[in-house]
Amino acid sequence: MTDLQTRFQTLDALHAPEMWREIEARAALKERHATQRLSWVLIGAAVMLALVVGVAVLVGSGAVKLLSTAPSTTPTTTPLTAPSSVPTTTHPAAWVASGSMVEARTGHTATLLPDGRVLVAGGHNDEGVLASAELYDPATALWTATGDMLTARWGHAATLLRDGTVLIVGGRETRPIAAGAELYDPSTGTWRSAGRMLNDTYFPTATLLRDGTVLVVGDLAELYDPGTGTWQATGKMIDVRGDYATTLLADGKVLVAGGDRDNSLSSAELYDPSAGTWSATGRMTVGRTFIAGTLLPDGRVLVAGGWTIKNGTGIAGPASAELYDPVTGTWNATGNMSQSRGMNPTATLLSNGTVLEAGGCCAGNAYLATAELYDPSNGTWTATATMTEARAGATATLLRDGTVLVVGGYLGQDPGSMLRSAELYDAGSQN
Repeated sequence: MTDLQTRFQTLDALHAPEMWREIEARAALKERHATQRLSWVLIGAAVMLALVVGVAVLVGSGAVKLLSTAPSTTPTTTPLTAPSSVPTTTHPAAWVASGSMVEARTGHTATLLPDGRVLVAGGHNDEGVLASAELYDPATALWTATGDMLTARWGHAATLLRDGTVLIVGGRETRPIAAGAELYDPSTGTWRSAGRMLNDTYFPTATLLRDGTVLVVGDLAELYDPGTGTWQATGKMIDVRGDYATTLLADGKVLVAGGDRDNSLSSAELYDPSAGTWSATGRMTVGRTFIAGTLLPDGRVLVAGGWTIKNGTGIAGPASAELYDPVTGTWNATGNMSQSRGMNPTATLLSNGTVLEAGGCCAGNAYLATAELYDPSNGTWTATATMTEARAGATATLLRDGTVLVVGGYLGQDPGSMLRSAELYDAGSQN
């Protein structure tokens, strides 16, 4: 045996067992690492599988929707709509009784308050002139008494001021004309003095101007300043008139037309608040008393019916109507009503731009329950539903929901003919 062979055998005898043990240990360590890696791989695969299954379940149940840029192969569902030829649900115009006031009254005022209630104040009935006032609540259709005015009065005027209080001016007491003015506070239901006007006035009009002052027109004209609580004279009117129409125009001027209790006037004039002066404008086609002016959405003013008085004697009023154009300062005839409404019908601009004329009297001493609508777009009148009661001298108030509350009035001159009742006009719906 060579010396080299001897050396290898000696090395083998000395180191072989340790080498094999080291090799076995390293092999075992590698096997454990491999096993651990396999275990983690298996765990990761299990987690991924669970996630996939969970998402599939959620998608299938509709709880989760996947976004995709690919076009959908499932047709979408379009909501069905009624064919245009099928009419929608409609209901006709109607009047509905809406309770009775605490007291019967005519010659009263009705004012829509900021909270939607209506204040009715004063007036008279067969018991005499009234200082009482009451409130109508549209939400309940109930009437409740509120504080009495400081002065009993009828034939007065009412104006809602910017602060939510209501100014009452003029009117007649038992016989004297009331010159004192007063304010109603809806938050307390009480009245307080608003000073004494410069002129005693009966059946005045009161118009809230753009600057917050109030123009009161009676036999003379004066201004009330709510900020200072004072009264002052303003320009002198061209004609002394009573029972006329007063309308605030779109430009802030005030139109006064017709009136007079001895001879019905056809004249009209304009008040300019910026100058405090009056100027003549075009004359109506017919002299009229006991009329109202209605400002239309296009800025023109509608005056209809009224009463004709000559030498202190009333005759049947006209069924005609006419329009004032503030641009040209002229009046032009428009369509006639179906009948003369004479004294004290109501006139209300509705939410749809038409004008409701209801009730009135007295051709042949006939008190009317009929009503009709004026359409400014074509200048025509059409009959609408008939009131539950004939009445003249009532008040009409457009409520927030578009219905019209008509209150009180009279049904003849005999004692007991003053009305407590109220009713609502619903214009109905169109196809």
